Amino acid sequence: MLHAIPALPVRELERSVAFYRDHLGFALLHDEAGFAVLRRDAVELHLWTAGDEAWRQRHAAVPVLSGAESFLAGTASCRIAVTDVDALHEALRPLGVLHPNAPLRDEWYGAREFGVLDPDRNLITFYQQRA
Repeated sequence: MLHAIPALPVRELERSVAFYRDHLGFALLHDEAGFAVLRRDAVELHLWTAGDEAWRQRHAAVPVLSGAESFLAGTASCRIAVTDVDALHEALRPLGVLHPNAPLRDEWYGAREFGVLDPDRNLITFYQQRA
């Protein structure tokens, strides 16, 4: 295997694209029919709309079927390797996007990392391996 692209479910695609673009520095490459492709440096993210509200009216015996139910938004996470986690943390701090329960810290498994929550509460962890 060579490469992975996180695909994160979001409720409002336009709002999420603006967050990733304006706060995290991603460029929008494609936006069409509830799907967006963003890139920053070598990292690509896909966002897809989880906006199906029909599940709220379904009888308990009827299964959830679409795969785009709104309750999926905010259930994803991904880890993004960076070259200078401290500098990125400093750049993002004034934007108010840092996860309060995932501060910049050194982890026992050799990473220095911190977390950010997108508008739907998907967790994005930025990390750098320590030497």
